[in-house]
Amino acid sequence: MNLTEVLHPPIAPYRTGYLPVDAQHRIYFEESGNPAGKPAVYLHGGPGAGTEPRMRRFFDPEKYRIILFDQRGSGRSTPRGSLVNNTTWHLVADMEALRERLQIERWLVAGGSWGSTLALAYAQKHPRRVTELLLRGIFLARKSDDAYFYQDPNGTAALFPDRWEAFVATIPPRERGNLVRAYYRRLTSRNRKTAERAARAWSVWEGATSHLLPSRTEIASAARIRFATMLARIECHYFVNRCFLREGQLLDGIGAIRRIPAVIVQGRYDVICPMRGAWDLHRAWPGAKLRIVDDAGHSAFEPGTARELVRALGAFAAKA
Repeated sequence: MNLTEVLHPPIAPYRTGYLPVDAQHRIYFEESGNPAGKPAVYLHGGPGAGTEPRMRRFFDPEKYRIILFDQRGSGRSTPRGSLVNNTTWHLVADMEALRERLQIERWLVAGGSWGSTLALAYAQKHPRRVTELLLRGIFLARKSDDAYFYQDPNGTAALFPDRWEAFVATIPPRERGNLVRAYYRRLTSRNRKTAERAARAWSVWEGATSHLLPSRTEIASAARIRFATMLARIECHYFVNRCFLREGQLLDGIGAIRRIPAVIVQGRYDVICPMRGAWDLHRAWPGAKLRIVDDAGHSAFEPGTARELVRALGAFAAKA
């Protein structure tokens, strides 16, 4: 199966703009597809990764009014890489501000990885504004979820010991008891070389483990310092602050969204957001349909995962 065959054809936005959300931050947003179609917003991962054009292609452009935006400090939003007033709840408020700016009453919310975290947080805060949820690569922001990828030698490190060795090499042995905090000190350092070295190592670790079969293109993109700095700074800022969520908060809040139609898409061999998160979410929320992709890792752009995302959006559109 070829990814190009799975996705809808490329499209360009019919509208782009910036939304000032406070005295410092301006959020880039765009709309594509059918202006009279079913409103849907797509939440990118990271946090800090930003949007990219192929994200539009999960949606049928004849049926959907497709909204993408770059979260605070990410992509084309300004100021790039800013950690000031940048929390989960600022992003939730930004989504509401954008919805109101676009004069949308209710919208479908889709997101993967960190985007699934933000989608759950938003929906639990504003359940009446959400028509459906499409969640991929579930990240529940629990201590165990962070540790599996960033600390536990028996987690992702056991599957990618070569890549793990390069990741921890940036940090002296005496500081490896808390790698996220050690990286945070370097990513926020005033020494440019120190910050850039840490950013590249952090970003490449993620890029190298994102696909079932490692993607050279993904790894090369992750190594570009402009992207790496933005991603690593914001991700580490969120993770050192526990994503500004209580332990278990997103599972505890399922009652608020239990009646929202939802589909969970999960790569069985996802080593960034392991399937345990999707399984725990499904067990807490049996009404959410779980679709396991047996030949996929973490990326939304592996053919099997993309197929399930397109399929779910097609079904939601048909019921509109």
